Amino acid sequence: MTPPRYDVGEWQPGDGVFNAAAMATYTVRLADRLEGFLRQEKFVVLLGGECSNLLAPTLALKRLGRYGVVYVDGHSDFRTVDNSPHVDAAGGEALALITGHGQQDLTNLEERGPYTRNTDAVLIGIREDDDYAGDVEKAGIATYSAAKVAEDPSAVARGTLAHFDGLDGFWVHLDVDILDATIMPAVDSPDPGGIDHVQLQALLQPLLAAPNCVGLDVGIFDPDLDPDGRYAAELTDTLVAALS
Repeated sequence: MTPPRYDVGEWQPGDGVFNAAAMATYTVRLADRLEGFLRQEKFVVLLGGECSNLLAPTLALKRLGRYGVVYVDGHSDFRTVDNSPHVDAAGGEALALITGHGQQDLTNLEERGPYTRNTDAVLIGIREDDDYAGDVEKAGIATYSAAKVAEDPSAVARGTLAHFDGLDGFWVHLDVDILDATIMPAVDSPDPGGIDHVQLQALLQPLLAAPNCVGLDVGIFDPDLDPDGRYAAELTDTLVAALS
């Protein structure tokens, strides 16, 4: 499905999330399509641009039951008007939005918000200096830093899987900026202190192989920053290995 143009238009600070109306419409359309695959118990792989892609699968899954989310990301994406002067791009607010922290036209589509409960989300991969880590902790969202993943990715995966006991299943969101900036510079916000491909594969493999994992979305990779395709090839190899 082709998303609407990402048009900031005449947006000004205080106007809320960029392009929210078009994003809301597209989220419902994409959720309709994803729901069909999920009802057929097909494992879904969703490739997209940025982290607001997660709104559609979480909405689709909320229609079906109680599902968790593994939020694998170098940033918490938990900016809200309560902890920042203003919001803007939904990619910096995606974890907040799916857990009901944000404007109603995105957090409460079909009056189903929050799509994921705070306690049913696990955040993996943030850097130690993340601006909103304290707010994530206050919300009761389990968190593993990138340093913890680098230390023992398999242990993080085991702890995460245990978190979803009793739920109908879970979805994995992957922002590739969890990778260190020296390894994956082709992203919007490359940062030091991330993990490498071996560690990412070791983290993802047990999560994606779990029988209650229903899908994966991948975002933030920017091909314009990868003119020779090197980083895309390395990322593809890691994802193929993790899904095998």
